[in-house]
Amino acid sequence: MPHQFDEAALAGVLRHMNADHVGDNLLIVRAFAEPDAVWATMTGFDGDAGRWRARRPDGAESDVSIPWPGGPISARPEVRREVVALYDEACRRLDVEPRPHA
Repeated sequence: MPHQFDEAALAGVLRHMNADHVGDNLLIVRAFAEPDAVWATMTGFDGDAGRWRARRPDGAESDVSIPWPGGPISARPEVRREVVALYDEACRRLDVEPRPHA
């Protein structure tokens, strides 16, 4: 059974991703699940994967789950590491120049 993060961790990460990394959400979804997506928002995560809602050009939406590249996680700081790894791999797959990480 995957690790379940507490509500504070979920809310904090989702707020940050959906306010500050809207474009990153879309890149990740396009690279790993829905190549034609025009919009994506992070909806959740657990120890095994991140979850996003994606919208295609026809307006249809789907939920996608993308496993963490480094394998299962169980601590909040690991979420950032794994999302950054997804972002970097998405940039590589889509031939997009990644921005530096702070």
